[in-house]
Amino acid sequence: MNDLSQHGRLKSANLQSPVTPAIEARGLVKRFGELKAVDGIDLIVPRGMIFAILGPNGAGKTTLMRMLATLSQPDAGKATVMGHDLLEAPHEVRASIAMTGQFASLDEDLTGRENLVMLARLWGFRGRAARARADDLLAAFDLSDAANRQVKKYSGGMRRRLDIAASLIITPGVLFLDEPTTGLDPKARKDVWKMIRGLAESGVTILLTTQYLEEADQLAARIAVIDHGHKIAEGTSRELKAATGSGFLQVSIVDQAQLEDAAAILERRLGQSVQRSTEGAELSVLGGTAKEANEALAELIASGIELSDFSMGQPSLDEVFFALTGQPVTDETGKETAA
Repeated sequence: MNDLSQHGRLKSANLQSPVTPAIEARGLVKRFGELKAVDGIDLIVPRGMIFAILGPNGAGKTTLMRMLATLSQPDAGKATVMGHDLLEAPHEVRASIAMTGQFASLDEDLTGRENLVMLARLWGFRGRAARARADDLLAAFDLSDAANRQVKKYSGGMRRRLDIAASLIITPGVLFLDEPTTGLDPKARKDVWKMIRGLAESGVTILLTTQYLEEADQLAARIAVIDHGHKIAEGTSRELKAATGSGFLQVSIVDQAQLEDAAAILERRLGQSVQRSTEGAELSVLGGTAKEANEALAELIASGIELSDFSMGQPSLDEVFFALTGQPVTDETGKETAA
């Protein structure tokens, strides 16, 4: 990936001491009437890190990000972004960040290059410098071949890459990505992941929210899980999986008509809620000890429930999410996804 900061006018990452975290929040609160959408969240994000915020729909992820990006004022608490106080120096915060929301904010009738040149001019670049910056970004995001094509003719993955490129006209210290791969097919999603890794390697700090557990697992150095406005867990993917406890028991049932009976036996035997996959007759549950898992399997077989497969191992991040929040993972439409 090309050096995206080459023609940037602002080197935000160098504004403050390197020891200052990119983001530091203490006790952030945001109310909407009687509802506390964010309720006392603490957060420290070191510079140059990809940090993921996970949580079920309505957990407060986007509200938290909007506060840190100065789009919404907190009702309590304090925060700094790139060393600048959120409330006392909002203009300095805005000068050191960029934000890309869930949906593209581009003029579909303009070409990709025209969009970027227009935005560069709005940021103060003069004609030749604006065109050079646009061309650098198009090359960096592998969009040069489509530079003169109208945005409405772009694929979903190309539009998403262009939207993020538009956020980087000025090289930010912190890039906020809210659901960066919403609606993309698997290949386009992986292309965006590669781009995000490249940005982090260039020194940009990235705070992202996502509903894709694999996305957080693949990208984030640290992950915070929030639910009902509270941060309920934080750590690396490995730490979160280890903190969940014993391995998960995964069971595949031959006859889907026996799924509920099997789930009832597992819940009674192991004392944990069972997670059901949305595709196929598969159940997963926190397995306890190997002896307890074996006893549960023995009761399933004794009850005439035929198993096509079973295994016990470290939980996936999806299963960690379920264990922490009591809710299955949902995609951007709210539909449950398989663990």
